[in-house]
Amino acid sequence: MKYLALATGLFAASSALAETPILTIYTYDSFDTEWGPGPAVEAAFEATCDCDLQFVAAGDGASVLARLKLEGARTEADVVLGLDNNLVAAARETGLFAPTTARADYALPIAWEDDTFVPFDWGYFAFVKNADLDAPSDFKALGASDLKVVIQDPRSSTPGLGLLMWVKSVYGDEAPAIWEGLSDNIVTVTKGWSEAYGLFLAGEADMVLSYTTSPAYHLIAEEDASKAAAPFTEGHYLQVEVAAKLANSDVPELADKFLAFMLTDAFQGVISTTNWMYPAVTPAQGLPKGFETLISPDKALMVPLADAPQIREEALAEWLAALSQ
Repeated sequence: MKYLALATGLFAASSALAETPILTIYTYDSFDTEWGPGPAVEAAFEATCDCDLQFVAAGDGASVLARLKLEGARTEADVVLGLDNNLVAAARETGLFAPTTARADYALPIAWEDDTFVPFDWGYFAFVKNADLDAPSDFKALGASDLKVVIQDPRSSTPGLGLLMWVKSVYGDEAPAIWEGLSDNIVTVTKGWSEAYGLFLAGEADMVLSYTTSPAYHLIAEEDASKAAAPFTEGHYLQVEVAAKLANSDVPELADKFLAFMLTDAFQGVISTTNWMYPAVTPAQGLPKGFETLISPDKALMVPLADAPQIREEALAEWLAALSQ
C-alpha cells in the first residue's frame, strides 16, 4: 500500500503539472536577461496567473518577426513582445495576429489607436557617446567627421531599421548621399543592439546607435555620468515597442491577460530601470530620478505605420548600395 500511495501521489503531482497552462512569449535577447525586465515580469505575472510564463529569446526585434514568418501558423508563440512601429504593418500583413481587449491611457508622444498591437514602452534613437566628446549635431556633420560609429543591421535589428527611417525621414531623396558620407565612419554593423553597445563600451568606436535613454543606465545603475546622447538638430526618430497575441494561440485568454497585465504598474514600473526606456503607461511612482537629465528632442520623427514597409524597402536598398561601395 505504501508503494501504491507513493505512485498515486506522483501521478497526482505530474497531472497537476501537466495541467498548468504555459504562456510562450517570443521576445528580443536583451529583454530576457538577468538584467533585463524578463525575470521581474515573469515572477510578477506568474503570481497572478497560476501559469508558467516562458520567454523565448529570438534575436533582435526584426529577427523575431522573421522567425514568426518562417514558422507561420505552426509557431509555438502565444505572444510576441518587441516589435515596433516600423514593423507593425509588416506584422499585420502576415495574418498571424489577433485583436485583444487590452487598452490603457497611453503616455506616448503620439496618439495610438490599435486593437492588436499594444505599446509597452517607447524612446528616441540617438548616438551615445562619452560625455566629453564634441559630437556633430546632424548626419551631414557626422559623415564629414572622422568619428567612428557602430550601428545595427536593419534586417535583424529594430534600432538598425530605425536608423534607416531616421535618415530617410530627414533627407528623403538625399538619403543615398548621406549614407555615402557615413560609410567611412561605420566601424562595423552588428546583428543586434547588445553586440553594438558592447563594442562601444569596449572602446571600439566613438559612438553607438542606441537611445536617448541609454545614459540613464550608466547614471542610475552604475553611478556613472560619463555617457551622453548626442542631440541632433534635425530631430530624433521615435520608437514605440509593442506586443501582440498570436491568432493560433492555444491559450488566448491567458495571452489577453498578459497583455492587460503589461499595462499595469507591476510591468510598467520596472521598464525604466530594466529596459531603460520610457514606460507606455506612466506608473504610479513616476520616472526614476536621473531621467530628468536626459536630452529631450525638439522634433519627434516617425514614418506613418502604413507607409513603413514601402519606405523600408527603398531605404534598405539605398543603405546596402552605399555600404557595398
